[in-house]
Amino acid sequence: MSLTQQEAHRLFEYKDGELFWKNRPATDFLTEHDCNQWNSKYFGKRAGCYGKKPYVYTAINHKNIAIHRIIFLMQHGYLPKMIDHMDGNPRNNKIENLREATPLQNQQNQKLPKHNTSGYKGVIWYKRLNKWLVRVKVNKKQMHIGVFEDIELADLVAQEARNKFHGAFARHF
Repeated sequence: MSLTQQEAHRLFEYKDGELFWKNRPATDFLTEHDCNQWNSKYFGKRAGCYGKKPYVYTAINHKNIAIHRIIFLMQHGYLPKMIDHMDGNPRNNKIENLREATPLQNQQNQKLPKHNTSGYKGVIWYKRLNKWLVRVKVNKKQMHIGVFEDIELADLVAQEARNKFHGAFARHF
């Protein structure tokens, strides 16, 4: 079963980034009595749990689906291939934090990598010149923007480059 907007609204209520159960999806092996028992037990309870990935999931007809995808479907009426969490927090499922994205746009909105040593996104120490190197990924290729003695200037140039090449998906931290 492919979830529709109408079915999502029948099953869930959206409140401030959370989904709450209204009904259980009908299945062939449940009797009406079983469904009524289930609905009375879960009606109004928050839907979803945390899986191995950082997203919140729920099951519909024995298939896991991410809560943010259901919320997007409920609000917009369609499911894009990818949904980006604007603030980078995969548990913030408020509709204003969700937007359609391409895989490249989603990658542009990633947080500062944990292995970063400069503390600034797109800024690395270039040992050969003893300067800070600014680089930004553009269309899946690293673009070298320049080298700088001052790390704050390098960070400012990196931010400007991300704004230019990544637009609304530029993330600076």
